[in-house]
Amino acid sequence: MEFVQFSVKENVGILTVARPAALNALNDQVIRELSEALDQVDPGVVRCLIVRGEGEKAFVAGADIGQMSSLSKAEGQTFGKLGNDVFRKLETLPIPTIAAVCGFALGGGCELAMSCDIRLASETAVFGQPEVGLGITPGFGGTQRMARLIGVGRAKELLYTARKVKAPEALAIGLVQGVYPVETLMDEAMKLASRIAANAPIAVRAVKKAVNEGLQVDMDRAIVIEEELFGSCFETVDQKNAMAAFLEKRKADPFVNR
Repeated sequence: MEFVQFSVKENVGILTVARPAALNALNDQVIRELSEALDQVDPGVVRCLIVRGEGEKAFVAGADIGQMSSLSKAEGQTFGKLGNDVFRKLETLPIPTIAAVCGFALGGGCELAMSCDIRLASETAVFGQPEVGLGITPGFGGTQRMARLIGVGRAKELLYTARKVKAPEALAIGLVQGVYPVETLMDEAMKLASRIAANAPIAVRAVKKAVNEGLQVDMDRAIVIEEELFGSCFETVDQKNAMAAFLEKRKADPFVNR
């Protein structure tokens, strides 16, 4: 892969968009490489994934306008589907995901961050969906995820105006869950990822599944989804070992993901 890097450190995966000369902008090659990198994430090994952009100027500055400017209607729909399919793959990844956002996260970059479970930002981070100022709509899920994350009214205001949001406001409206100095952002992301990774991996994956699937149905069905996933945990080695350690008042052994 030319523009996307993937590595694993102590059960934490790190996926980096590395096209700094273009502020990590998303063209079709970058998007396809993101898909390829996501296919390498093995839940048997990786317990949490951090998504980041190379450098301090941009997480991902957006989709590649040079590539998009000459697209036909059909080509625009095809490009939108390419991005949506990959971002949906990220969103439905079984393990928790954290976007570590430094610098610009605009257009496709904001949409990439919103496809993650949790967003941490540097003090220099800037979010936004500027598409209507370019004569288009968000095309990689921005109209749907932003409304779900920060509420319909606030999302429409940002989407209609193309207004950019700096880190403090992003935190205030719930678009991000933490803001940190540039130099400590990745340390904070690793700290959070490691804390997640230290818990029972099967149970954590079940929580993600319960939340994501439960939000798509009514409460009665959502509770059934939770009950089924709750019950499935009682088949695991990690549940039996952890509860035995609790009853015996001793420190539990590390979780084995079984």
